Amino acid sequence: MIEVEKRIVYSILKRSMDIFGALIGILVLLPLFVFVAICIKLEDKNGSVFFSQIRVGKNGKEFKMFKFRSMVTDAEARLEQLLKFNEVSGAMFKMKEDPRITNIGKFIRKTSIDELPQLLNVLLGDMSLVGPRPPIPREVKEYTEYDLQRLSVKPGCTGLWQVSARNSVGFTEMVELDIEYINRQSIYFDFFILLKTFVVLLGSKDAY
Repeated sequence: MIEVEKRIVYSILKRSMDIFGALIGILVLLPLFVFVAICIKLEDKNGSVFFSQIRVGKNGKEFKMFKFRSMVTDAEARLEQLLKFNEVSGAMFKMKEDPRITNIGKFIRKTSIDELPQLLNVLLGDMSLVGPRPPIPREVKEYTEYDLQRLSVKPGCTGLWQVSARNSVGFTEMVELDIEYINRQSIYFDFFILLKTFVVLLGSKDAY
């Protein structure tokens, strides 16, 4: 009974922190949002500022996740040709010198600025400030029962994997870090990850 009450209290506090943090973040970062939007449009006038993609959230529920567009407009169509150059193992695609990334895209990815529109997803309740990386349906189809544990909580804008190792580890290691987070969930741990995230925002050498 005590454990159930703890989980309920944690859920309420976490959601409150998500709403408050997302609102403050959007207000404070609004000038940056405008600047990035202008830069994206200057490089590619025909493309959109934002990029949306179907991701898989808690308990397998799909939702539309928002990001600043960091790739050319036909990036998804080109993916099939690049899968053989995947540089990480498992159900995930990463390529350091991905030819689909625009010039401004390289900068906003390096600093994780491209992820900031996900604050809107936090307000909508599809994501949390802290949690596992939200996978795409194609990746989930390759998941084992063990990997599916990642979907037992809301995905996050940042998480233990993002602040610990980022792209320097493979899919298996990412799953282990996510499960570690799920097992250690607490408001204090979430605050720790959020604080550590600021280091990533200043530019991680593992980001691409």
